[in-house]
Parts: sequence; structure tokens; C-alpha cells
Amino acid sequence: MALKHFRKLSPVLVGFNHRCEIFGRSLTSSLQQIKLSRANAGTAAGQTVVTERRGRVVTVGINRPEVRNAVNQETARRLLEELEAFDRDPDLNVAVLHGEGGNFCAGYDLKELANHTASLKLEQDVTKGPGPLGPSRLELSKPLIAAVSGFAVAGGLELAVLADLRVVEESAVMGVFCRRFGVPLIDGGTVRLPRLIGLSRALDLILTGRPVGAQEALAYGLANRIVPDGQALQAAVQLAEEISSFPQQCLRADRSSAMYSCYEAPSFKQAMQYEIDHGAPVIQAESVAGATRFTTGAGRG
Repeated sequence: MALKHFRKLSPVLVGFNHRCEIFGRSLTSSLQQIKLSRANAGTAAGQTVVTERRGRVVTVGINRPEVRNAVNQETARRLLEELEAFDRDPDLNVAVLHGEGGNFCAGYDLKELANHTASLKLEQDVTKGPGPLGPSRLELSKPLIAAVSGFAVAGGLELAVLADLRVVEESAVMGVFCRRFGVPLIDGGTVRLPRLIGLSRALDLILTGRPVGAQEALAYGLANRIVPDGQALQAAVQLAEEISSFPQQCLRADRSSAMYSCYEAPSFKQAMQYEIDHGAPVIQAESVAGATRFTTGAGRG
């Protein structure tokens, strides 16, 4: 499935701690397994985005911790390049987007916006170029998971909702903090957020700009998993590896159909037609072999 495009922009922050319930299975074994070595990640000083491959999973990290991973133009360009490269790579199944240094992303770098307004070029045709934060207009053909720690606000929230799933730490804070500075959501926030959590709840966040803790995010459906502080990346990689272990043609066909039904299908009948058209070829490609494994006892229970 080819890459397409959508839209997005910006943030700032304030402190907020929120205790929350932890869902999902124990991460003990994965914490031992998933010591993410930086030797091959290219985390050299000065790189605004760092990546690491782990089998068929790649982690993509925003590396501007001194500004809570606010995205400038260079970072936006690099994020776009890395996620496009992931989508093209036949050896990668799932990507994990995260922030280095304890925060996911504080949105667009408002200092750059204030001091270099003339250099900020916005492509208003969403089919012709990237969003202000880089990859926000992409429609990836493979799953993306956000590992959310610290602040994921303004444009950072928009990057979080670009992902299929969000693994959120207990003390993480999400919100449309750019509300107070007159910076609009132009990286997909007004498009994806209502689809994910419903219009009423989305408007509560969009109109007030208030902080949302992990527990409320989970109740809203904005967070998919809550984990202890410091464990979002490990938990997200574990989840990515689990997803990567499934037959991928079938998984991507189902994912594509769900996305089409949510965002593009003009009618129920056309959504159903898309589902069968893209699901039927999987029967011979993967389902027959899977059914054969099942009959021999594999995967039961």
C-alpha cells in the first residue's frame, strides 16, 4: 500500500502528575530481553532523530531532550525520512516512535516559529508535501506504536495520534497546550483525535487545552496501555515484537480495511467491498497454511 498524506503543528508545557492503573501483562521478561543497545542506533550528539533496528522492529526516537523534544524543521525532515524508510523496508514490520530523555514531544519548536517565521514553509496541499511536523500526513502501510513518556502535548499529541497504538507511562501528560499560544492543530489533530475518542471528548481537549493524565487518557481510548514510568519504550517494543510475529499479509489487510472504513469509505457497502477485496487474496496466501497448522494442534489454547 502506497504512502499518502494528511496534516499537523505545535506546543509548550506545564507539570502534572497522575497516578494510574497498569494494564497488560508483566514486563519482567521483556525488560531483561529488551536492553536497547545504542551501539548500532547512531545516537551521536547532534542527531535530532535516532533509530535502532531490533529484528523486524525499528525504534525512531526524537533526540532533542533539552527542549523536551520539540520539533524543528530539521527534526521534522528526519522523522519523515525515517518513517518513509520504515514503510518501504520489506524487512521491517512495526515501528516504535518515542522521545529521548523522558519526554515524548512538546510539539513544534515555538522558538523557531517566533525567530525564523520566514523560513517556515507550509505546503497547504496535503497531497504534495509533508506536514509541519514531518510525517503527520502519512498513511503508513504497517503499524506504528507511540511510546509516550513525560509530555505529549500540542504537536506532540498530534504525533502520538498518528500512531496505531499508544503505550503511555503513569505520569505522562497529554493535551492541546498550543491552545494558549494561538497555534492551530494543522498536523492532523482535529482529524484523528475525534476519530479516536469521539467528537465530544476531542472538543473538550481542543477547546480547553487542559492537561490529560494517563488514567483519563486510558478511559478515553487515547491510551491503549499504561505502564510504570521509564518502561514505555520497552513495553512498546515488546508489543511491536508480538504484532510482528503474526502473519503479516493478513494483519496488514485487516489494518488497511479498518483505516479505510474509518477515514475514507463513503458508505457501509463500499467499506464492506474493500474488506472482501483485500481479505480474499489472503485466504490462499496465509489462511490455508494457518488452518493446516491449527489442525495439527499449533496455537490452540
